[in-house]
Amino acid sequence: MEKENSAEELEKNLEEVEGNQEETTEETPEVSEIDKLKAELADQKDKYLRMYSEFENFRRRTAKEKLEMVKTANEGLMQDLLPIVDDFERADKSFSEDSDIKGVKEGIDLIYQKFVKAIEKKGVVKIAVDKGSDFDPEFHEAITQIPAPEEELKGKVVDVIEKGYLLGEKVIRFAKVVTGA
Repeated sequence: MEKENSAEELEKNLEEVEGNQEETTEETPEVSEIDKLKAELADQKDKYLRMYSEFENFRRRTAKEKLEMVKTANEGLMQDLLPIVDDFERADKSFSEDSDIKGVKEGIDLIYQKFVKAIEKKGVVKIAVDKGSDFDPEFHEAITQIPAPEEELKGKVVDVIEKGYLLGEKVIRFAKVVTGA
């Protein structure tokens, strides 16, 4: 904006000088002043156009980079989860081949532990909620209230329906709880 204003001021000065040129008798100094102003105006316009072009290129480039980053943002997470998908596929095959339920359960438990480690590595942690703990609307979502089985459970968590999770400091899923009334 400042460069536009200076360009406008230069044009006004140029018009004034051209108007004054007709009134004066000394043409040599004023003609050189007019030429200087014209050259300065052309230089300012050139600088403005170059800066505007650079800014437009920067804006387009950053928009393209941002779009690319959004497309590939979860690439690392997906690479960590693919081995777990492979484990589930192997477990599915073992259900049809084996009749040993105990071995299948151990395999599923191992896959679960591997999955939990993968999401913890990415910064996801469970929100600790115990029965009898205070209801905290920052981390809990009360889905219903039931009459408290004991007097000390009024206004507290009676049951946990679904666990909540944090990603860093941000709640990505609130713990769904039943509170005592």
